Order: sequence, then structure tokens, then C-alpha cells
Amino acid sequence: MKILIGTTNESKVNRFKELLSGHNCEFFTLKDLNITEEPEEKGQDPKENAIIKAKFYGSFFDKVICNDSGLYFEELPFNDPRQPGLNVRTPCGKRLDDNEMIEYYSGLIRSLGGKVSAYYLDGFAVFNNGEIFSYMDEVHAKTMSFFMTDKSNNDWTPGWPLDSMSISKKTGKLFTDKENKYYEDNENIIVEKYREDLEKFLSRSFGF
Repeated sequence: MKILIGTTNESKVNRFKELLSGHNCEFFTLKDLNITEEPEEKGQDPKENAIIKAKFYGSFFDKVICNDSGLYFEELPFNDPRQPGLNVRTPCGKRLDDNEMIEYYSGLIRSLGGKVSAYYLDGFAVFNNGEIFSYMDEVHAKTMSFFMTDKSNNDWTPGWPLDSMSISKKTGKLFTDKENKYYEDNENIIVEKYREDLEKFLSRSFGF
């Protein structure tokens, strides 16, 4: 089965390849097909944006997987305008560089008391010959929540500045700590259950 992964993000490509490694699939990326057009993402949450992308790239390919994600603070209502949500890089309508992100989020978290509980929420969508399937699990996302503070250790991988102010609830270590592995800080049964649910969603969507 030939599947287009609707992203240019290599880590997302590898993630889906691993999730579907037990099936006979041939994967393509937007780069492979020289697709440079992008949809206008106006969804209210990651799942809605994933659906928008899957429908858009479905005009280029019969079978497509798309994913979107957002950052949320548990101290704020889901629809609060201060929520980073889908606009982590563009909270004020302007794209922020890494240093500007640190400055902006330090100020926001300081206004919320200096420390918040945060989680990343993922939405998934599959386009399969005209049909759309979608999946998002907010309950699971919250089980993998972490702390964010208004302080940065100024040591981050380019593109991931917020890791320098994100702390594992289990180990108390920053995400930038070389010994810290975010997904391994949570109970394995939770991580494995989420992986199992994702695999089931993809298998159902493609009819494996």
C-alpha cells in the first residue's frame, strides 16, 4: 500500500513509518512528490487541523496521513486566548524566533504564578480514497503532562527552546537534561496503550 505522509518533518515521518512497520507499506513525503502547496489551517484544535491537511493532500494522493499538535496549559481554559494551543510559534500573530519564544512564554508563565502544568495534544487524520478518519486523545495527553516554569537554562536544541523551561513531573529534570527522556518518564503501560490505540486507529483507517 502506498501512503503519503503529509509533512516535511522528518521525525513525524519516522514516527508513522515505525507505527506501520508491521504492514507492507511504501511511504512518500511531500518532498518526494514535490508538493509545495499548503492548506489554510483554521481548525480549533489539532484534530480539526489534521483533518484539513488530510483533505487537502488527498487531492494529490489516494491515501494520506496527517498530524497536528498544540501545547496547552492546564491552568487555562481550553479556549482561553492565552493558550499556546496551535499557535505555539505565533502567539501574537507574529512568528517568534527561539529567543523571543523564551521571552514571551517566561512572561506568560510568570503571570500565571511562575509554574504551570502543560501537555502536548496530538490530532491525527487519515484520508483513504475520499473517506476521512480522525483521532485525538486528550485524556491520554494529560497523563503525560509536565511542568513549565518562567525560568530557562538557556541550553536548548535549535527549534525546541521551550524544552529549556520544561520539567518532568516524575524525575524533576529539565527536558534538556541529557539523562531525561520525556516519553520514558511516564508509566510504560500508558505509553504502550497510547501506541496501541494509534496503531489500531491507523489499521482501521486503512483497512489492514
